[in-house]
Amino acid sequence: MTTSIEGRIAEELGVRERQVRAAVDLLDGGSTVPFIARYRKEATETLDDAQLRTLEERLRYLRELEDRRSAILQSVREQGRLDGTLEARILAADTKARLEDIYLPFKPKRRTKAQIAREAGLEPLADRLLTDPSADPPAAAAAFVDADRGVADGAAALEGARSILTERFSEDADLIGELRERMWTRGRVAAKVREGKEEAGAKFADYFDFAEPFTELPSHRVLAMLRGEKEDVLDLALEPEEAVDGPSAYESMVARRFGVADRGRPGDKWLADTVRWAWRTRILVHLGIDLRLRLRTAAEDEAVRVFAANLRDLLLAAPAGTRATLGLDPGFRTGVKVAVVDATGKVVATDTIHPHVPANRWDESLAKLARLAKEHSVDLVAIGNGTASRETDRLAGELISRNPELGLTKVMVSEAGASVYSASAFASQELPELDVSLRGAVSIARRLQDPLAELVKIDPKSIGVGQYQHDLAEVKLSRSLDAVVEDCVNGVGVDVNTASAPLLSRVSGISAGLAENIVAHRDANGPFHSRKALKKVARLGPKAYEQCAGFLRIRDGEDPLDASSVHPEAYPVVRRMARTAGGEVASLIGNAGVLRSLRPGEFVDESFGLPTVTDILRELEKPGRDPRPAFRTAAFKEGVEKIGDLSSGMVLEGVVTNVAAFGAFVDIGVHQDGLVHVSAMSRTFVKDPREVVKPGDVVKVKVLDIDIPRKRISLTLRLEDEAAPKSADGQERTGGGGRGRRERGGGRPQQQQQQRGRQDGGGGNGRGRGGERQGGGRGERQGPPPANSAMADALRRAGLTDPGRRR
Repeated sequence: MTTSIEGRIAEELGVRERQVRAAVDLLDGGSTVPFIARYRKEATETLDDAQLRTLEERLRYLRELEDRRSAILQSVREQGRLDGTLEARILAADTKARLEDIYLPFKPKRRTKAQIAREAGLEPLADRLLTDPSADPPAAAAAFVDADRGVADGAAALEGARSILTERFSEDADLIGELRERMWTRGRVAAKVREGKEEAGAKFADYFDFAEPFTELPSHRVLAMLRGEKEDVLDLALEPEEAVDGPSAYESMVARRFGVADRGRPGDKWLADTVRWAWRTRILVHLGIDLRLRLRTAAEDEAVRVFAANLRDLLLAAPAGTRATLGLDPGFRTGVKVAVVDATGKVVATDTIHPHVPANRWDESLAKLARLAKEHSVDLVAIGNGTASRETDRLAGELISRNPELGLTKVMVSEAGASVYSASAFASQELPELDVSLRGAVSIARRLQDPLAELVKIDPKSIGVGQYQHDLAEVKLSRSLDAVVEDCVNGVGVDVNTASAPLLSRVSGISAGLAENIVAHRDANGPFHSRKALKKVARLGPKAYEQCAGFLRIRDGEDPLDASSVHPEAYPVVRRMARTAGGEVASLIGNAGVLRSLRPGEFVDESFGLPTVTDILRELEKPGRDPRPAFRTAAFKEGVEKIGDLSSGMVLEGVVTNVAAFGAFVDIGVHQDGLVHVSAMSRTFVKDPREVVKPGDVVKVKVLDIDIPRKRISLTLRLEDEAAPKSADGQERTGGGGRGRRERGGGRPQQQQQQRGRQDGGGGNGRGRGGERQGGGRGERQGPPPANSAMADALRRAGLTDPGRRR
């Protein structure tokens, strides 16, 4: 290749090649993206973490491409078929698909009909018929009849020649590339239900008779159809554009490529039939496989992007902070599990109360909770949002009203992944004395105090903010989610004296084993009093220290800078600043007036440039600042506890629980999340719902439609929208909403947009604790059995099919 990997990445990112080269050297040297983005700005000339993540991904892809290129060159060379022209084409291939197209004719394969025909000496016949259409095919074939070589008659000779030409046509890299792009831009996916599968595959009903262009298919529809095919409910076909009379445009492209044309010559019809045969039996099949992979890859990439974005928002949700919290894990028959954690997250008390049916020990439960709250100076009450959550929320409300002197605040908390944590090996190690059921209450309390610190203990895939996640490539999903967790943890910083091993293991440069060593050292020797003391931890060498030190915080330590994000290597710069200001380092921290009087350029030297000095001054002004938003809670409407309590036109406060390509799910306190379709988010066109809301956001919504039998709730963020009128029988009318105003980009009235929203995503998110909002791990979890995806499970709980629309 004429352009280096670094040069190509630089061109794609719109930066200089030296910036990319510096970043690649740092990555190859073991540095992490958070470390490079924060502490090596001079080297990369201020590449940010998003650019570095893209760079890292492209570097991986292009290196894999180079490895494959080398293997292909070696293979063709060993076959003795590598010439200068072919080598140049292989070296110029800029994608894996293009590389494989070029390699296809040389790829070792089982004996094909074409190969057998060549062995029978029929290649000269194929060449003659292609280059000289004036030759009569039967007459030309007669000369190649040879029973000893397996060519019994002229028909067999012509069949062999056709096999040779078919393979030649289907292995032309340039032609295949053109045909693939044409089919991608003009073709479509068509789905049909398999005979007799209508009832068993009802959840895929929107795809029973469905077709849509490749370029218009959103990721969730692609993944839904692929799942329907995998479950033997749907038959999928990848079709070129609509058929026309006579040869298709694709056949014409093949014919032009090889000079085939109908000029009335004896061989023209035979060649045209060969072109048609090649297109229908080889090329179309090959393109179908390629485009299916392309569709899946694009859908996976988008689904992974949505999952990662939602996970980032959830991890960076506002923490309630160091406040004693009472966690309530709701339940009916088995009772409500109770756990009290102090300001540091330490468990100080647990209990089980039975305020609900069948026991109905309401007053006794209130008395127990009041005693625990008073005894441990509780500030917050965290209530899990699963089964019996609204009943337990009412219990907490009465606790607050009966005991105003306690000053309690109640908050509904997502339970997603709590049961996964409760049954995990880490939970057993962390809370060995507690029953599995009580660990859930501890997790609920802690995730209110600090969502990030608690959620890192759970596999990101089990938090349940993705769509069709079990249909995604495991490596791709895990790599993306791990990067999100790493960025979030390092962006916030970690208190090394209170952090768990799972949280420490997400810090730059710290492996799982090293995190365990830090905790063990802390347990044996007491809290760390300085960052330097970390060097005494077993196996924490200079490289690991360099990577992690700036992200670890030590409160009230020997050096005030240890509580900031200033890296120890830059402490001399701060001491120079203090001398210039005429004071000590401690007097400099937080002193905005003095800090703003300093000139950053005066502290630039060979090791630290202006970007780093500027960062240091900003950090000293607000040391250890938390980038997460301020904590606030949603107030669910009193008396609205189940879907039957809703009515059209109600304006409610709720919490965004999940964001998908077609809209956002909002918890309004009725055990069934409502859907705000993307068309009901704003008066202006919204391309991505995350431009408007993110998981954890507190929003005001209006109820548009309610379908109680199917547990479907339609909401809008546009509070001026008109709700659906009631029908003659007094039920809310479904399928409406909005004012009929046409939306930009689709040209369909708002009412049709809203209806499509139901097909695209439905009106509710189910609750639970499994990997994708599925039915938990406890006997009380209601609803259908666990599904393969958060979105599919949510849609089933909402009484809807998988996303899609009929043709």
